[in-house]
Amino acid sequence: MGLKPKILIADDEPLTLELVVERLQGDYDIEVVSCGKAAIAAADKCSFKLVLTDLWMPDINGMEVLAHFVQHYPDTPVIVLTGFGTIETAVEAIKRGAYDYLSKPANLDEIALTLKRALEHKDLKDQNVALRTQILEQHRLERLIGQSVPMQKLYGVIKRVAKTDSTILITGESGTGKELIANAIHYQSPRCDMPFVPINCGAIPEELLESELFGHEKGAFTGAFKERRGRFELANKGTVFLDEIGEMSPKLQVKLLRFLQETKFQRVGGSRTIEVDVRILAATNKDLERAVAENEFREDLFYRLNVIPIHVPPLRERAGDVALLIRHFLIQHCQKKNIVQKRMSNSAIESLKQYDWPGNVRELENVIERLVILTDADEIDLSDLPKRMQAIDEPVGEPVPACIELGEAGINLKEMLENLENRLILDALHRTGGVKNKAAKLLGLNRTTLIEKMKKKQLDYPIAL
Repeated sequence: MGLKPKILIADDEPLTLELVVERLQGDYDIEVVSCGKAAIAAADKCSFKLVLTDLWMPDINGMEVLAHFVQHYPDTPVIVLTGFGTIETAVEAIKRGAYDYLSKPANLDEIALTLKRALEHKDLKDQNVALRTQILEQHRLERLIGQSVPMQKLYGVIKRVAKTDSTILITGESGTGKELIANAIHYQSPRCDMPFVPINCGAIPEELLESELFGHEKGAFTGAFKERRGRFELANKGTVFLDEIGEMSPKLQVKLLRFLQETKFQRVGGSRTIEVDVRILAATNKDLERAVAENEFREDLFYRLNVIPIHVPPLRERAGDVALLIRHFLIQHCQKKNIVQKRMSNSAIESLKQYDWPGNVRELENVIERLVILTDADEIDLSDLPKRMQAIDEPVGEPVPACIELGEAGINLKEMLENLENRLILDALHRTGGVKNKAAKLLGLNRTTLIEKMKKKQLDYPIAL
């Protein structure tokens, strides 16, 4: 059985005190005082869950006791006991912060019920504060996983831009965690107490996306049976995150541009102008500058969105973070699925560090979740990994010759150079475990040049596709 809630009762009438204590002592740990000065002294020595005070007492009255608690212990509910004919004073006590008031002569059952409700209200507030703290903790910058140089630079940018109200365009490949970055910006901003409202512009049909963003009036279209507020209204004073903004249709691009310029809009089918205060964060995995050049995205909208650009690096450019992410996802998914905590062998971790991760962090998390479920042993080993992610020790292709001699019969120079280039490419891929970015560096090439050569030569390497 848990400890009883500790409460303070202040009243200068001995009979009232005796009756109230007798009724409540089974449910509470009660401290009794007979004047306001003693009530304040007790409050400064001990923490109370609740206070029940008479309004009229010698030296310091109940209103002054209330004022002391409101100023110094605002989370402690105060209930005021009032005599007959002092209802106006009781209402004034409510205005000054009292939880409730009760009239004398006191009904003991009513006192017990009011105290119970006050404590339930306090517990609910405490739970809300704890939940709020937990939510903020989940979105703190420190919750982002990564200690590599690219991530450290990214953290620095996020800390600077979060304090502003500027529009931000977050770019990066699919699976790099663009929404996670948007969350971190919002929850470190002055708007952190207000809503964060995300919407995936690429997942909603054009005819519905306008209604999702701006809302609609009753009867605006077939199926619009009642008025509906859009995401911009729901996010008032907060942040709207427009994911996959590059998928938005030209028609909606125009309406979004107008909203960004004026911060005003009309619901679908409506004529009333609505003004809201929201911060816009947008994200895309497309090259919007190229899309602008190809007339697939409005140039004026691009510049409105691209006030502060943030690029999220792909996982292959921060291979040093792979081990941290592996450990994080192992703990997360073992706990989520109530599975005994698993670990991963060093050889398996090293192999995953060499993989190219075209699906980035999302692909890594999916792989770890699958391994947690399907691996019987407590340790996940190299052989448990998908074949394409397992390092291969055998050399690929023929060894590169130390030197080439012309010989009496001569050589086919074009064929010899072609074979040599093929062998060097395959050898570089083997040395880097199939990581094309690293192989390209060994060969002094750009990654895209290497990929184009492999396609042209129809070279296939089975490690990191």
